[in-house]
Amino acid sequence: MTSFNADAEIERIWNQKTIPVVIRSQAKGRKLLVRLPYAPDNRTWLRLGRREDHKWLPGKKYWVLPKAWFNDFVDKALAKFGKLYVIQPYREKEVCAPACQNAKGHECQCSCMGAHHGTGGGAGWFDVSDTFAVRWRGEEFASRLMTKK
Repeated sequence: MTSFNADAEIERIWNQKTIPVVIRSQAKGRKLLVRLPYAPDNRTWLRLGRREDHKWLPGKKYWVLPKAWFNDFVDKALAKFGKLYVIQPYREKEVCAPACQNAKGHECQCSCMGAHHGTGGGAGWFDVSDTFAVRWRGEEFASRLMTKK
């Protein structure tokens, strides 16, 4: 099995220079961080037809845009570049069952593949029924490559 380092992959995507990248955070007050392939008209193009301005951070080499511009930015970036990386938070869902968590013995047929077998359950699990429980892991960042249809 190949190991995958999500942080290294996100860093690689952020630092590549051929496909635009936007980082969207859920945190209150955070803005969009955008990297674009160089073009002399990037400042004008990024305005997205609005009066409100955006900011270039020369030391960091990225743009800062209002979070409310996300959908418009994605649409325009796909139209102009054909591709766009979106780096955004996500929370992975785990699925298991109280019957598995409270099991005795080693036989497990649950979708957790035995990871929670016989552990006693609890610990953040939301029991939907005797045969289904879910919990959400902590927030992490993931990337997706969007392409123009």
